Amino acid sequence: MEVVGIILSLFLLMFFAYRGFSVILFAPVFALLAASLSGLPLMPAYTELFMAKAVTYIKSFFPVFLLGAVFGKIMEDTGLAKGIAHTIMKSLGKERAILAVVLAGAALTYGGVSLFVVVFAVYPFASALFKEADIPKRLLPAAIALGAFTATMDCLPGTPQIQNLIPTNFFGTNIYAAPILGLIGGVLIFTLGTIWLERRRKQAADRGEGYGAHTLNEPEPSSAATKLPSFKIAILPLLAVLVINYIMTQVFTWDPNMLEPFKAMKLPLTAASIKNVISIWSLIIALVCGILLAIALGFNNLGKGILAKSLNAGAIGSLLAIMNTASEVGYGNVISSLSGFKNISNALMSIKVGGSPLVSEAVTVNILAGVTGSASGGMSIALDLMAKDWLAWANSIGMSPEILHRVASMASGGMDTLPHNGAVITLLAVCGMTHKDSYGDIFVLTAIKTLMVFVIILIHTTTGIL
Repeated sequence: MEVVGIILSLFLLMFFAYRGFSVILFAPVFALLAASLSGLPLMPAYTELFMAKAVTYIKSFFPVFLLGAVFGKIMEDTGLAKGIAHTIMKSLGKERAILAVVLAGAALTYGGVSLFVVVFAVYPFASALFKEADIPKRLLPAAIALGAFTATMDCLPGTPQIQNLIPTNFFGTNIYAAPILGLIGGVLIFTLGTIWLERRRKQAADRGEGYGAHTLNEPEPSSAATKLPSFKIAILPLLAVLVINYIMTQVFTWDPNMLEPFKAMKLPLTAASIKNVISIWSLIIALVCGILLAIALGFNNLGKGILAKSLNAGAIGSLLAIMNTASEVGYGNVISSLSGFKNISNALMSIKVGGSPLVSEAVTVNILAGVTGSASGGMSIALDLMAKDWLAWANSIGMSPEILHRVASMASGGMDTLPHNGAVITLLAVCGMTHKDSYGDIFVLTAIKTLMVFVIILIHTTTGIL
């Protein structure tokens, strides 16, 4: 009965998320449903367990959500993000339209711009380029997704996206963990994804299918390239984030005793070790520098009062993102406290393909990311529940935690892009397309991304490289 309650709770959460209901409201509802079916007292389960774990997550990652959202909004409102996207697409031209859209999204994402901002920044130019090249617009959402939602989100070493940052808090790694495997996985995803989309383009051309007669959310022809900053100027904030983040993570020597005065205060949420927070601190510093530089470079494009509006909009937007994920983390911890979860946990931990925790980790993170429709949410739940067990297993066989980090990060971006995923819904809405029009190609990319996690596990198992 307890396992049935957990499965029912998970199904309802996925169903309501797909229907567009907020997980901030319904994650605790369905967590408490599972708790009631297991005989756990409801109010303590909510205030002492659900909320406590949600607050712990907010404490760890809210600065990154906040600064990342503000950075993305400033890059958008100053025109810097659009300047980068337009230059890349104009340089490659209509002959390489799909590759141009992919690279534009990848450049912005790897530079620290949030996925949602990338969609808005890339779409006007991508749409114009697809129309000029007479490529079916239904392929456009998949091209943007390949650039922004895949390799530069969680594969490539050093990417400042939250999906690459969360594992550092659990495994004591940094965002450059398993760099060779990350690069291999990223290159393969981009290559296979581009081959697929080019194949689809050629099939459409053979049938005589062109861009199509679209009216929904079509950009104005004159709006694609008016008064945009030059590429050389626009790229500087992104480079600043990457370079400063690298310096603070890999070059700068942090005092290992910095936390001791705070541990002496017996603060309830103090990090266990400085290695668990170095990556977060480094990214905070890098994003602050990126924001200040973006404001300075794009200040002339910010009209009266727009700076305040941009900062406020970024801050407010970050609240929704962090609360969604924190609610999913709270939900996962209520579920994990139930006696019925032990059977599920034992089943997942019993997956011992290759004699390591990697397949167990990949399967668990993928499933939970798919159920929640969130890469960061699903991974946070999985790591909060089972990271200690996976790490202990890895330590017992002499496995580096770096590979645990990379597998968790990449797996989070696998099945998360099911139809109920918020980024997918936003992407389709911005492009003026429907799931029926465009989701099939997005799902192929989802399958490629999911498969690639197991490819890098195989590569690591047979070669030992990181």
